[in-house]
Amino acid sequence: MGEPDFLQTLRLEDTGASTRETILTGASHWSANGRVFGGQVLAQCVVAAQSTIEGRAIHSIHGYFLRPGDIEVPITFGVERIHDGRSFATRRAQAYQNGVPIFSMIASFQTEDDGVEHQDPFPEDVPEPESLPSAASVLSAIDHPVARAWAERAIDLRHVDGPVFVDVEGEQVPHQAVWFRVQGALPDDPALHRAVLAYASDLSILEPIMRRHAVAWGTPGVKSASLDHAMWWHRDGRADDWILYTQESPSAQGGRGLAFGRMFSRDGRLLASVAQEGMMRLPRGR
Repeated sequence: MGEPDFLQTLRLEDTGASTRETILTGASHWSANGRVFGGQVLAQCVVAAQSTIEGRAIHSIHGYFLRPGDIEVPITFGVERIHDGRSFATRRAQAYQNGVPIFSMIASFQTEDDGVEHQDPFPEDVPEPESLPSAASVLSAIDHPVARAWAERAIDLRHVDGPVFVDVEGEQVPHQAVWFRVQGALPDDPALHRAVLAYASDLSILEPIMRRHAVAWGTPGVKSASLDHAMWWHRDGRADDWILYTQESPSAQGGRGLAFGRMFSRDGRLLASVAQEGMMRLPRGR
């Protein structure tokens, strides 16, 4: 199996530095609507910010999706060194196309440290990923270019309660869980695995909102977009091992919905937490 195309997009080229910023450039992988996938530019900004840090791991980001990106146009990344302390460092990373920002993010990094520790427990009675159909197996049966493209994703995604690609089966509840992993082995680089988790965090985070209102990705007239994104990494984990991503939505209103997520390793460690607000517009009459 060749290297996944999204991993190639995480290889950014250092194109220089000014007195304020480190400048890098990167490309995008194909997407059905011609727009840059939000998880891609998020992960690229994580990589860009990490490139200016030595000996510290990223532990949190807060970002805003400002404009849709064009997959045909290279992305320029500017990283500003805001603060370097004894334990923590802060960076501002922005992604630009055609001279305007499409994504803006603040990231914090920390040296390894000791302290108190606890975590939420791993959910009970979750089926093993091997017992669930993959997104590829579900989508490959659909004769549509978008379905075929999603079926070829390098991340194996498996919904515990059934996917919401074409329709929504079962209860209309504002929560769900998915297993995911990168297909194939990744290098032993914890920073890369954290960036891949950032990429994957945007794949299905808005689906609890959709599930609650029986809206599928294929529902005619539905429009959605990520507005902002926050993520906290708690522990190192491997993105090429199965990760359980639990998600819930406490509220939707005014054409927007809020969703939270938690990522657990298969052996029960809480790896990361996610929050995102997204635009969710339905056709009139729904």
